[in-house]
Amino acid sequence: MKLRHALFLATLAALLAACNFTLAQDVTPPPGYVPPTAAPTLGPLYPASAPDVSNGAAIYVEKCAACHGNTGLGDGEQGKQLPVKVAAIGLPDFAKTAKPSDWFIQVTNGNLDRFMPPFASLNDQERWDVVAYALTLHTTPEQLELGKNLFDANCSGDCINQFKNAEMMSALSEQDIVEMIKNGQGNLSPDITDDEATAVAMYIRSQTFASALPTPTTAPASETPISAEAGTPSAETTPVEGTQAAVTTEAAPAAGFGTVRGTVDNQTGAELPADVKVTLSGFEHSADTTTAPQEIVTLDGSLNPDGSFSFQNVEIPENRIYLAKVVVNGLSYQSDFAVVKAGMTELVLSPIVVFATTEDISALKIESLQMFFDFASEDVAQIFAVYSITNTGTKTVIVNMGDTQTVPFIGFPAGAEKLGYEASQDSAPFVPTDNGFAMPPSATPYGLIAFASVPKSKEIVISQPALLPIDGLTLFLPEGVEATGDALTDGGIQTIQTTNFHIYTAGGVEKDKSFEFTLKGEPKITAVNPDVTQNKSLLIGVGAFGLVLILAGVWMFMRDRKSADELDEEDESEDEFDDTESIMDAIIALDDLHRSGKLSDEAYQQRRAELKNALKKKS
Repeated sequence: MKLRHALFLATLAALLAACNFTLAQDVTPPPGYVPPTAAPTLGPLYPASAPDVSNGAAIYVEKCAACHGNTGLGDGEQGKQLPVKVAAIGLPDFAKTAKPSDWFIQVTNGNLDRFMPPFASLNDQERWDVVAYALTLHTTPEQLELGKNLFDANCSGDCINQFKNAEMMSALSEQDIVEMIKNGQGNLSPDITDDEATAVAMYIRSQTFASALPTPTTAPASETPISAEAGTPSAETTPVEGTQAAVTTEAAPAAGFGTVRGTVDNQTGAELPADVKVTLSGFEHSADTTTAPQEIVTLDGSLNPDGSFSFQNVEIPENRIYLAKVVVNGLSYQSDFAVVKAGMTELVLSPIVVFATTEDISALKIESLQMFFDFASEDVAQIFAVYSITNTGTKTVIVNMGDTQTVPFIGFPAGAEKLGYEASQDSAPFVPTDNGFAMPPSATPYGLIAFASVPKSKEIVISQPALLPIDGLTLFLPEGVEATGDALTDGGIQTIQTTNFHIYTAGGVEKDKSFEFTLKGEPKITAVNPDVTQNKSLLIGVGAFGLVLILAGVWMFMRDRKSADELDEEDESEDEFDDTESIMDAIIALDDLHRSGKLSDEAYQQRRAELKNALKKKS
């Protein structure tokens, strides 16, 4: 793996607290040293309880869709910017060989070679939930229906029970299940076609989940409801998707409808404005898993004097996702996502917490600073400074970046060229403002990466200022590069995702003081890195802090499209399939998806060109 890849993803791993960097056993940690959070452990490679696909859908929208795309075709807007192709996990030719346990390992540990971070913010069950949902992206309702009919007609008793073993099913791909069926397991006819066996395998997999994907229940706009006496909503009680007043006087919900309620937790210390509006948004995946999740309900209401809000006669089909938000003093605050469960007539959202504001950044605390250095460029050493920040106060801190677009609490080394900033994947969400961003109090730390470069020389003197108190520093240097400094403790060489780093640590530093150290030596592994100074336009600017990016390395494009990395990508594309027949099957499946309208022209043309190129090289 190239050093460039290792550095970027090591940065991500540190930011996500996903790597447990420990000191060598014979080194005593300095006073005040706080070790990073341990990596998530894999544990058993099967879920403790049946995965919840509806919860997995919500997680996928938040964590995965920006890169993998809403339908898993690798066409997410952020994924398009990466110097590698994002896996098209929603394509049948890709998904059929996927084992749930393998995908669980990748979600847990990340895939450094493909710029996928580990998701330490998710617990084991949540990771199984999102894996389960990802495994449904290539299935269709028609296939599941066919599989159910064949399975019900032929399989009973021991046949059914053999597919209920969670450990076994987690280790089986769809293709493995097809082969079991074709070999007689499942009491199906040996003459069953490949398509029928695949449909049965899809259905068997779906039965290992705690919930299925939602079925659309929204009535056509032209449909006129029958009378309320018949148990369905009348014209007077049917909600209109668009606007609705939040109410306090509640009526019994009509069939298929219910109440969505919540509260605003006012922590401002003052009365909220009288005109605070509440916006309720509902999202849903259709039964066709190849279509994108869409916001299908937007209701505007008012906040009640006691801080509560309640939307009545809202359609609440199983698995619909709702959240509410308010805007107070120009800042947007929202509840967590909530998913409708079967049989619900009332959905209670988590409180929307609203804070007073301040521009005093002294409430912010830098828990850790982790610095990565890349020496691959001939002229400069590139620095990736990863900050973990908490708001220890009770107010939302407003950060004004000013005309210089500078974060006032992030300092760059003396003599360094400032290149920009970026939010981390697992950061608490920054709230965009007109000229910067805001940081409400949060139990989740804020993650921020500052990019810089310094002139390269035999000895590089680094003076890293602390504009706020910093609890501890960790240096990650390529093997072969050493650091010297009075405050540094040598942690030795440590292997992170197959790449060796020389680790140094230091204790805290007071505000307006500096870390001082000197770097010397040559890395044992070098790679041709792009010149980041050519890509400043890709860095994050004002307003973008509201988007928690999936990858911290998005900004780094390959300057030379004929670079070695591009050649690596072509090789990986060639190795994706074993033979020409597999590629032809993939092209046929792709054509079917496009003809059925489940694949955009752009994604279709791009993927088909890749497959044709792979076919030529295999021929």
